[in-house]
Parts: sequence; C-alpha cells; structure tokens
Amino acid sequence: MRCGWARNELAIRYHDEEWGVPVHDDRRWFEFITLEGAQAGLSWDTILRKREAYRSAFKDFDPVRVAKFGDREVTRLLADVGIVRNRLKINSTIGNAKAFLAVQKESGSFDDYIWRFVGGRPRINKWRVLKQVPARTDESDAMSKDLIGRGFKFVGSTICYAMMQATGMVNDHLVDCERYKVLTRAAEK
Repeated sequence: MRCGWARNELAIRYHDEEWGVPVHDDRRWFEFITLEGAQAGLSWDTILRKREAYRSAFKDFDPVRVAKFGDREVTRLLADVGIVRNRLKINSTIGNAKAFLAVQKESGSFDDYIWRFVGGRPRINKWRVLKQVPARTDESDAMSKDLIGRGFKFVGSTICYAMMQATGMVNDHLVDCERYKVLTRAAEK
C-alpha cells in the first residue's frame, strides 16, 4: 500500500524513497526551497521531471554559487527549456540563496533553523484519506512568515507545508501506507 497520489513511476519512486524522510543536509534544504517554489501553480510531477535539469542549472543547489548569479546567468536560465522559465521564480531562487546564506550565518545551519518550527522532531499525523491532509498549518504559517521576513520569496504557507511534508518535518503518509509505518518507527527511536 502507498499513498494514492503516487501514480506514475517517477512519483512512486519519489514516494517510496524520499517523500517524508527527514532532511538534515543544508544543500538538500536549498534544493527543496527551490523546487517547492518552482512548483507554485504547477504539478509536482512537472517539477520531478525537471529535477535533474534544475540540479544542473542551479549548480547542484549550492547556495554560495547561486547567490552570485547575475544578469548573464538569469538570461541563461530563461533560455533553459529543462526548467520552469519564469523570471520571478528564477530571481527568487537567487535571492533565496542569499537569504539562505544569511540564515546559515545566524543559526549555524539552515537545518538548525528550520527544524525549530516543529520542535526538532517530525510530527506524526494520522490521516486515513487524502482529503484529511491540510494544505497549511499553524507551523507552516509561522515558517512562511519568518522566511518572508528574512527576504525569501515563493514561501507562502502552502508551499512551506508541502516542503515540511517532503522533508519529513511531518509524516503525512496515510496510516495504511507502508512508508507511514517505516517513518513513524524511525521517528520514535
């Protein structure tokens, strides 16, 4: 059994191997901030299909390198058919890299900063059907407000909650999904 949204090969692999697994690596955090922001208004399947192109276009999600992007890189990215060619989203990724580095400097790591929104441990939910899963929560509201206050873009509460789900801050696999059991056991250790 798996969650009903995993319907194609790419989504099934993402669901079974990655979605909901706690992230503690800053470069992966920057990847998820970038991809979740790029997904705004699009399907996650679209972003999954473009993920490798994003890795290449944004220097394997190295925030130090992305923060240095200028007009030449923006022009290159706007011509890159492998990514979402939206000037606002591209510029937000560059600005987010700068804000990300500022958070790292202040908090020691982005990971230390971001996990405080759930008290440092994954929240284990108990959803039985997809329609029970919220689009946002008080925690994602607080995260969004704080990120926006730090200069991040494309980090509304719904985007933040999707990032929380993807990065294991919350376990939103349905209770009859095998991954729910695996990730719940891991969180309880």
